[in-house]
Amino acid sequence: MAAMNSETHITTPPDMLVIASRESRLAMWQAEHVRCALHKLYPRCDVKILGMTTRGDQILDRTLSKVGGKGLFVKELEAALAERRADLAVHSLKDVPMQLPEGFVLSTILEREDPYDAFVSPHYESLEALPAGSVVGTSSLRREAMIRMRFPYLDVRPLRGNLDTRLGKLDCGDYAAIILAAAGLKRLGLEDRIRARLEPSDSLPAAGQGTLGIEIRADRHDLAAWLQPLHDEKVALAVEAERAVSRALGGSCEVPFAAFAQWQGDALHLRGVVSMPDGKRVLRAEESVLALDLSAALALGQRVSSDLEQQGAMEIVKALSTASGPNTPPSAQNS
Repeated sequence: MAAMNSETHITTPPDMLVIASRESRLAMWQAEHVRCALHKLYPRCDVKILGMTTRGDQILDRTLSKVGGKGLFVKELEAALAERRADLAVHSLKDVPMQLPEGFVLSTILEREDPYDAFVSPHYESLEALPAGSVVGTSSLRREAMIRMRFPYLDVRPLRGNLDTRLGKLDCGDYAAIILAAAGLKRLGLEDRIRARLEPSDSLPAAGQGTLGIEIRADRHDLAAWLQPLHDEKVALAVEAERAVSRALGGSCEVPFAAFAQWQGDALHLRGVVSMPDGKRVLRAEESVLALDLSAALALGQRVSSDLEQQGAMEIVKALSTASGPNTPPSAQNS
């Protein structure tokens, strides 16, 4: 996932760039955010957005682990890049697989929005305030495991669809509360829907949560250089460490997994969690490192993943991967 480093000297700004994006309201906001940033850098550049519907957006009656995983949100966008119909694709990093196809690279990691999970409910102030048996919706095995561990008396159910669809189901009374990423709500001006932010000690965020990444073809060194001013190196190093944990553990939609890195002065502190969906077995590990560069970030992720492996993380991964199949009851995606 390492960002592409390019020493290409920018002599002629681009005349036109095309951004590939999913067509959900949040995805289009993200693409527009990048379009505006590029226009500020290169005022004469014509930046267009190519809206696309991915299979991940189309298949809502089955969980991602049953139909191809998170890659379903990016494959069509990558096809547009490969076919030169688009120059770059904007992704929410928590939706990007840990291994990119050959020929593609995440060239640019942007500034991070609020990475925490958010409690959303029309009638209750927090998870603690929900009566026993209340239905809580989530699109994430990670969040599901967290809720089941802390609040075993609540009824946790899957919730797929884009942000507006999920909020609509909540407002129709299908759920007493839902858990969403705070970043998406804030980006769409819906911060007032957040009743409470869940601290990492209660709900550790997913790897890359709250962060936008730009994917390009690996041979586009010119484009990498044009995008470089948008790159946030400190965020990129934190996300590198997070994704390194997930990559080492074979992170997938089938396993409740979290990894979150925070800067504490000049040190990067990384926490990782692997659990069973019922929350009855939870493994935790954390490490810090100073004087950080890319190699140190990756090594930090490796140390945390090794600690989790020594506690039995791969037993959980293997058990859930084996159990996942056409006859397995539905559960939510890990995003």
